[in-house]
Amino acid sequence: MRILVVEDEQKTAAYLQQGLSESGYVVDCAGNGIDGLHLATQQAYELVILDVNLPGQDGWQVLENLRRSGTQRVMMLTARGRLDDKIKGLDMGADDYLVKPFEFPELLARVRTLLRRSEHIPQPEVFRVSDLELDPRRHRAYRGSRRIDLTTKEFALLQVLMRQTGEVMTRTQIISLVWDMNFDCDTNVVEVSISRLRAKVDDQSEIKLIHTIRGVGYVLEARP
Repeated sequence: MRILVVEDEQKTAAYLQQGLSESGYVVDCAGNGIDGLHLATQQAYELVILDVNLPGQDGWQVLENLRRSGTQRVMMLTARGRLDDKIKGLDMGADDYLVKPFEFPELLARVRTLLRRSEHIPQPEVFRVSDLELDPRRHRAYRGSRRIDLTTKEFALLQVLMRQTGEVMTRTQIISLVWDMNFDCDTNVVEVSISRLRAKVDDQSEIKLIHTIRGVGYVLEARP
C-alpha cells in the first residue's frame, strides 16, 4: 500500500519514511503543500499523512483541495493540540488527527486502522428514511426536494445514523465509526456535530428524524 507523507521537517519526514517502509508500506515524501497536493492528485495513495504548518500551501488548504478531487484517507500530523484545531481538521474531512510529539507505534496502529477502514464495503446505492435521501456514491443528501449541504464529517455522521435506522447509536460508537479515533471523554464534538446536522436535516421540516435518547445516544427514525 502506498502512503504519502507531506512534512517540511526533514528529520520527521525521514523518520516516518523509514518506519513506515520497514513496516511494509511504499512511502513517498513531499516537503511542501504544493508538491504534496501535486503528488496526491497524480498518484494513487491509500493514505496521506499531512502536516498543518507547511510552506507553499498549508495543511488546511491541501486538505480542502484533496477533498474536492479525491477520496484518499488523510491523517493530520501537527504540533497543534488544541481541541478547536482537531475539530476544524476533522470537520474539513480529515480521518484522524495525531499531535506531535508522538510514539511511532501509536501512529502505526492508527495507520493500520485507517487502511482497514478504506477497504471496500458494499453499500446500498441510496439510503432512504421518510423523505430523507442519502446517496453515498454521488455524495448528495436531500430532504424532499431540498438539497442539504453537508460537510464531509456531517455526511459520514448522517450515513452512520441512516445505516442503523431505528438503532440507538452511543457516543462512543459514533466517534469510532465517523472519526476513526478516540477523543478525550469530556469533549462535546459529537453533541456539536449532531446539533449542526439536526439543524440542516430537521429544522425546516415538520417531521423530525434525528432524536436524542438521554443518557444513551442518538437514533434516526421516522416516528408516528
